[in-house]
Order: sequence, then C-alpha cells, then structure tokens
Amino acid sequence: MNKLFNRVPEITLFFWVIKIMATTVGETAADFLAFTMKLGLINTSWVMSGLLVFALLIQFKLKRYVPVSYWLVVVMVSVVGTLITDNLVDNLGVSLVTITVVFSIALAVVFALWYASEKTLSIHSIYTARRELFYWAAILFTFALGTAAGDLVAEHMALGYAISALMFGSVIAVIALAYYRFKLNAVLAFWLAYILTRPFGASMGDLLSQPVNVGGLGFGTIGISGVFLGAIVILIAYLSMQQKQQLLTASSAE
Repeated sequence: MNKLFNRVPEITLFFWVIKIMATTVGETAADFLAFTMKLGLINTSWVMSGLLVFALLIQFKLKRYVPVSYWLVVVMVSVVGTLITDNLVDNLGVSLVTITVVFSIALAVVFALWYASEKTLSIHSIYTARRELFYWAAILFTFALGTAAGDLVAEHMALGYAISALMFGSVIAVIALAYYRFKLNAVLAFWLAYILTRPFGASMGDLLSQPVNVGGLGFGTIGISGVFLGAIVILIAYLSMQQKQQLLTASSAE
C-alpha cells in the first residue's frame, strides 16, 4: 500500500518531538483546565472527551494522514488519558499501582485482539478503519498507563519529577540503542518507546509546571502549555507544507 494512503505519520525525529510535547501538554493542560480554571476533573473530562470524539470523527473520515487532524487527536487523547487516571485516583480512590496494572493488562488485550485480527501491529499499514480503531485504542491506553506510571514513580515512590524524567528518558535511550545497534524488532521498539514517552512527558510537564516547593521549576501550567502548543502548531504547519509538496511530486510523477 502506498505510504501516502497510510492514516498515521512516518516515524521520524519530528514524530517523537511532537509526541513528547503532546504528552507534556496533556499533563499541563489537564491540570490547567481542572484546577487553574476551576472546571473540576469531572467537567473537564466531559468537555475534553466530547472534543476527542469530534476530532476522531473527523480523523476517521480521512483517507490518508493529515498532520493537523492526526496531531489534534493525539493532543486530545493525551489530555483525556491524563484525566482518566486523575479521576480514578482523585475521585474514586484507586491506587496508582492498581491503575498501572489494569491499564497494562488492557493495553496487552488491545494488542492481542489487534494482532489476532490483522496479523500485525505495524503502524506502517494503518489504511483501514478497523486497523485505525485498534491503533487509537492502543494510544489511549498508553496515555492513561503512562500517566499512572509517571505519577507512581514521581509521587507515590517519592522520587521526584526530575529523577522520574531521567529514569524514563534513560530507558527510552536504551530502547533506541537496542533498535539501532542490536536490531531490536522495529514494532516492539516503537511501542515500548511510545508507551514510555508518556510518563517521560508527564514527568517533564510536572517538573516544568509544578511549584518549587513540590519539586517543580514553577513555570506554571499556563506558560508551559502555551509554549509547547505553540511549538506543536509550528511543527505541524511545517509538516503540512512538506506533505503538500510530496503529494504534488507524486501527482506530477504519475
């Protein structure tokens, strides 16, 4: 299948940069809306879930990868994934250990069903609605799982945001080394890195935004969310122009 008809982007440096910034925005934006704007976790969850559904409906109507639509969904999923975990902890009293285990199992089930149905977990062939449905289900669980894992290490285990970010970042670096140097399976490497970029991004978001007296740098949720969203918009604009040029080149070659 021609890569131009794949509904998700190629895995490049831009992909990982935007993904990590999106995970950071998911953490800071959820806190900003729920606490700074005083909407509360429940109201924020309803609003953001509605926006996510709307963004997904647009995404599923597309026949190929469109940067604006795709990354909008990623940002929305990041926020909603954070809110799911926060609601379970703050409103229902579920422990971070339990949430981490449950979402790990849920993600494993999604992968098992996906593989049983499609015989592959590769993101290089997401060109049907069913495959994309599995893809987004997996993405949602990685964000919820990553939020719980990040909070578990940084807060419950009291290691702090900086050490938590360093730990998850180091594991991601090891996975990258295993892939490039020791030929770790590409699909396995991708999903391991994707899962871990969530707690890494969440820890970085908390490190940058939380007050100094709780281990953060005190830049605030507004500032960090604004800076990272601005950077994401700029990169998406660049990728959109790049894709347009690729489509024009492909059309002229036919």
